[in-house]
Amino acid sequence: MKKFRLTSFGESHGKAIGGIIEGCPSNLKIDFEFIKNELNRRKPNQSSITTSRKEDDKLEFLSGIFKGKTLGTPIAFIVWNKDQKEKDYEDLKNVFRPSHADFTYQQKYGIRDHRGGGRASARETIARVVAGAIAKLILRKLNIKINAYVNSVGEIELLKNYKDLDFNKIEENIIRCPDEKLSLKMIEKIKEVKKKGDTIGGTIFCVIQNVPAGFGEPVFEKLQANLAKALMSINAVKGFEYGSGFAGTKMIGSEHNDIFYMKDGKIRTKTNFSGGIQGGISNGEDIYFKLAFKPIPSLMKPQYSVNEKFEKVIINPKGRHDTCVLPRVVVIVEAMSAIVLADFYLCK
Repeated sequence: MKKFRLTSFGESHGKAIGGIIEGCPSNLKIDFEFIKNELNRRKPNQSSITTSRKEDDKLEFLSGIFKGKTLGTPIAFIVWNKDQKEKDYEDLKNVFRPSHADFTYQQKYGIRDHRGGGRASARETIARVVAGAIAKLILRKLNIKINAYVNSVGEIELLKNYKDLDFNKIEENIIRCPDEKLSLKMIEKIKEVKKKGDTIGGTIFCVIQNVPAGFGEPVFEKLQANLAKALMSINAVKGFEYGSGFAGTKMIGSEHNDIFYMKDGKIRTKTNFSGGIQGGISNGEDIYFKLAFKPIPSLMKPQYSVNEKFEKVIINPKGRHDTCVLPRVVVIVEAMSAIVLADFYLCK
């Protein structure tokens, strides 16, 4: 990204999480209540299927905002951690937990914060949600709408076309799936897995509407490439596909081509297998994509591993972890999408 930039800081059980936003235009009216609500969608302990860690995630802006409007200077903000429980991780300080970043951080830096994953913890995404909320405020003038929802949990999958869904229902249940019946099945599945001390993954579907044609660059700054990079940086993401995705490989060209036609004086496409992006540039149609999230590796059951002395050990994890990250990650997906779009808009 070139214009709208976020630098985040902090560790899971350190003193605070925060960030600095650069490139935000001046005189943008800040909707503090909206930003608070966005953080509430991400915060822990919001339902029976999320982590029990108790954090109010109260946001404090340190610079860049005066009398409710942006100054055009760097926006610094901070959220203080309050419910740290370092003792839960004392037994793990010399152990490399399976599928965590413990081993790779140790290899790269020669030191690591073992408390809750430190910098590798998803608690870092607080900064992304704040920056994403401000990016959404920038995009409001274009009436760009970003809606993400839980599309599947394990084998339970929502097969309906997104156009047949009511996005207003996303926030009506704790799993954030717009299908009422399927959401109940997803919730029960998560509770079932939680009782076993295990975890489960799934997919998030995201739809971006009203993006004007022309966002993106032809070669190295393609819109879908920048979206993929931003979204793949979210913890636990294992896959990204947009438009027809892998299903498009089963079609022939005459089936897959999006035919142009005129409607209300504008060029439109009859189908949208391109996912609203052609040649790396938005074409004015809906942009839609799906993200795959792995089961998080923090299990509440014994596992074999290796410690820093290269000895085989059995770990018995403690702590407070999500059984499934999907309900809390919906807003993070929207935030990272908004950051990318705001950057292209400001550059354009």
